[in-house]
Amino acid sequence: MNVNKLKEKITLHPIMAILILVGMTILISGILAFFNIQGTIRKISPTSLEYNSSVTEVVSLFNIQGIKYIFTSTVSNFVAFAPLSSLIIILIGIGVMEKSGFLKTAFTLLTKNAKKNTVTFVLISISILLGIIGDLSYIILIPLSAILFQYGKRNPSIGIIASFAGLCCGTGINIILTSIDSSLLSLTQLAANMMDKNYIIKTSSFVIIMAFAFILIAFLLTQITEKYLVYRLDKYEFPKTEVEEEFSIGKKEKKGLALAIIAGTIYFLIFLYNIIPGLPFSGKLLDDSQVFYIDKLFSYNSFFSTGFVFIVTMLFVILGLFYGIGAKTIKNNRDLCENLGHSLDGIGKILVLIFFASILINIFKYTEIGTIIVGSLADLINHVSFTGVPLIILLFVVSIISTIFIPSSVTKWSIISGSVVPTFMNAGMSPEFVQVIFRFGECVTMGLTPLFTYFVVYLAFLEKYNQRKRTIRLLKGIKYQLPYAIVTGLVLLTILIVWYIVGLPLGIGVYPNL
Repeated sequence: MNVNKLKEKITLHPIMAILILVGMTILISGILAFFNIQGTIRKISPTSLEYNSSVTEVVSLFNIQGIKYIFTSTVSNFVAFAPLSSLIIILIGIGVMEKSGFLKTAFTLLTKNAKKNTVTFVLISISILLGIIGDLSYIILIPLSAILFQYGKRNPSIGIIASFAGLCCGTGINIILTSIDSSLLSLTQLAANMMDKNYIIKTSSFVIIMAFAFILIAFLLTQITEKYLVYRLDKYEFPKTEVEEEFSIGKKEKKGLALAIIAGTIYFLIFLYNIIPGLPFSGKLLDDSQVFYIDKLFSYNSFFSTGFVFIVTMLFVILGLFYGIGAKTIKNNRDLCENLGHSLDGIGKILVLIFFASILINIFKYTEIGTIIVGSLADLINHVSFTGVPLIILLFVVSIISTIFIPSSVTKWSIISGSVVPTFMNAGMSPEFVQVIFRFGECVTMGLTPLFTYFVVYLAFLEKYNQRKRTIRLLKGIKYQLPYAIVTGLVLLTILIVWYIVGLPLGIGVYPNL
């Protein structure tokens, strides 16, 4: 038996790896519950500005009640699992764009005369900036980045890995305030008011340090991709017809592209007008019950938030349809209807992966293990006597570890903020700086944890474009992200320490020290 066959025999399929993690979660929850492991979670009351302490115990799955929960919640949890419906709907729009030829024409124009480094840098920069739309950026960008690199005659896996790295390593680097940042800011404000009832945090408090981190991280992730990752992936074999025949853009393609751009622009302007407040008949897609504009746009009940997947899908369908009409690749309604299902061909493996990932994430959350770990880490910060740089490093590491067990930023910060913000203010550091430390720490491990909802989407698309006989292992997906995480962690921690020591402004009129 040769080495490759031996490796194939011992290689764990991602589904089996997830099932092992499920089994470990059940077993560990039973052991921890048997020993009555628990944690105290301290949160601040918005009305009294005092701590409300609650004891959280590990919920065992290693009993009849636990097994019943797994069986009764699996189906409903899968149906409600965020990536499932979003991915299917977005792929319908991408299918129309790809099958009509719009993506081939557009991406060929974008990549034909562009340097490889430039394409990668732009992709990673967009990935970081696209954090403004939240988790949906993963659903939109991962499939499109694969197609971008494929039409650019490069391995699609490079695009998948680079875009996922940009999305994860840039998750806490937001020049423009996002809905997540707004929620975190509210928690930070609440914690700061425990120490100073008149303290006010501005929405422009982070713009300078975020802009610097954005440029530096985008550049470094590009270098990792082009100087390191490219040489560690297998050569991607394109069909001989694609290699031999050079795709040329003729009159029909140009006409189709022009029609698509015109139609897409009209659709976008109509949408844009409806998210601008204060104009005649405008702002219809905003939630007027909110205070901040970003919350009006992205609040849980806003039309934009609940309908954004369909809004983007309709844009993709319009671009593909009008291109097809102009280029004569869509001649009738039958062509259009067949194009709608193009990207859903072969999606079975992706759905199965998502199904098992939804089980793992659901039962781990149910056990409360993550909550207890994060609560204990927050309590650790509250009891140490560190100040200055050691305290910064401690919170940074706590954020890194916490993200592995609870990827949700708001959930983590609701547990941590009440303890750490007053501690840092007592050490002479501003609440804004504390939030930046927390956000930068998240960037390191967001792409390394299978408990992150969209990790399975990244893994599934790597497998989709995998030409080797061996499947893409779960650990292999993590290994691809590891260089990005290490560099991001070292760079962001260095930025934090330099900003603190030198006293550079975080934003307009805001500094690391009080």
